[in-house]
Amino acid sequence: MPLAIFDLDNTLLSGDSDYLWGQYLSEIGVVDSEVYEATNQKFYDDYKAGRLDIFAFLAFSLRPLAEHPLQSLYRWREDFLKRKILPLIGQPARELVEPHRASGDTLLVITATNTFVTAPIAELFGIPHLIGTEPEMRDGRYTGRVAGTPSFREGKVTRLRHWLQDSGHSLDGATFYSDSHNDLPLLEMVDHPVAVDPDEALRQRAEQAGWPVISLHDHASTAA
Repeated sequence: MPLAIFDLDNTLLSGDSDYLWGQYLSEIGVVDSEVYEATNQKFYDDYKAGRLDIFAFLAFSLRPLAEHPLQSLYRWREDFLKRKILPLIGQPARELVEPHRASGDTLLVITATNTFVTAPIAELFGIPHLIGTEPEMRDGRYTGRVAGTPSFREGKVTRLRHWLQDSGHSLDGATFYSDSHNDLPLLEMVDHPVAVDPDEALRQRAEQAGWPVISLHDHASTAA
């Protein structure tokens, strides 16, 4: 069956889970609030402007995973999901996914955000397949480094191609939903690209190419 591929942050979610995870860690005192929030905001601004150094960002964002035991990380993540993520899941986003599920399409989330943060969010949508940036783990602890290719910009294409090869799926008839110009390399590849509450650069490309432009977030809480 065709693939239905969904970006996560600011697409299915009306906010950015990576940015909000950093904010959450700051709020509960796990990281130095003033320094961490300023750096987190700078990286987020760089992302929106299309100039993000993904490896510099990952060195920053994955560090807290390496500095704390898994038991604490899982406890914080559960609280984070309740406080920060559930309010960002609107009914329109759920209604976008369900017709694809009912049609028997293969559902896949693809996101630059690391899988520690995003795996339970994909589960909230009942989406069984996830491609995200993989944090490296050794001897039962995260190392603070990335494993393999980050799932960002052209990296999403690379990771998806590997997943297709391993899973036996193809891009024939695939749909991809995204909000960001950073996803143009993948949007240009699929048969059915859809811009979701797009940033200005993506909106211009969508209008030029005649891609559908939809909104999911008029009725959901917004953040980041």
